[in-house]
Amino acid sequence: MRAVVYNRYGPPDVLRLEEVKRPVPTAGEVLVKVHATTVNRLDAATREANRRSGPAVSFLSRLVFGIRRPRQRILGSEFAGEVVAVGAAVREFAVGEYVFGITGLAFGAHAEFICVQQSSRIAHKPTAMSFEQAAALCDGALNALACLRQAHLRRGQTILIYGASGAIGTAGVQLAKYFGTDVTAVCSTKNLELVRSLGADAVIDYTREDFTKNGRAYDVIFDAVGKHSFKRSRGSLTPGGSYLATDGLRNLSLVLWTSLTGGKRVRFSITGPMPTKKDVLFLKDLVEAGRFRPVIDRCYPLQDVVEATKYVETEQKVGNVVLTV
Repeated sequence: MRAVVYNRYGPPDVLRLEEVKRPVPTAGEVLVKVHATTVNRLDAATREANRRSGPAVSFLSRLVFGIRRPRQRILGSEFAGEVVAVGAAVREFAVGEYVFGITGLAFGAHAEFICVQQSSRIAHKPTAMSFEQAAALCDGALNALACLRQAHLRRGQTILIYGASGAIGTAGVQLAKYFGTDVTAVCSTKNLELVRSLGADAVIDYTREDFTKNGRAYDVIFDAVGKHSFKRSRGSLTPGGSYLATDGLRNLSLVLWTSLTGGKRVRFSITGPMPTKKDVLFLKDLVEAGRFRPVIDRCYPLQDVVEATKYVETEQKVGNVVLTV
């Protein structure tokens, strides 16, 4: 089968299309013929061993994924496709059914076929969705969901989402509205109408206005792109408010510090429980109820993965970038 592989850490050009051995499902696995996958910031960061996050994070990344070279040669964590074989113990899925899901740090989805445990984060594809839409459903939404749950959102609260046009941000706007909050979305000029269409109650163009200087306060500030900080956001939080982080090791120490000092809190999804299969099914239910839709910026064929990855690394993508297989 064809797969995108990389044998060393580095820039997008280390990725290449290669013929590799097709996987064979074990007793509890399904073999999925992948029709669509994505390139996301996890793929990009892992491929370069998190070099942009500094030497400490890069060292930790190599400890997890391989010191000198990557142990898992195939990236890609989201997928949508067709079940073409099942293991002897599989009861939840059958050959010919359409599925979607996420493998997380196990990766492997940038390929024509992937084996996935039936008990893992995989579900039947919503019937009204294309494979491209289904492939883009999980990563941003599960990240946003994990963050929002840390804040224990209640109906009527106010939340500001910084970076509302990215994969996590577009999901965060929709999920925050589902939880009954009043949403202010921060993005660039060209994406204001998009985030309004996703349900934002108010929008702020960060190229024209600094939300930290407008005199307003929010119960929750959600930094969906890892480009803000608790220090800059603190004055815009209500007493007892929460700053939700998606990136940055410094936020781990702030989680502990602010929990001890009381008042305004930093909450980091990495300290909470990992998303589960139940969460994937929750997203599917939202889609089928018309309460959620993944946003897709661009689609590339699998062989153009280097170009797709370079676009993701511009940090200008809107929603998700999809690879068709």
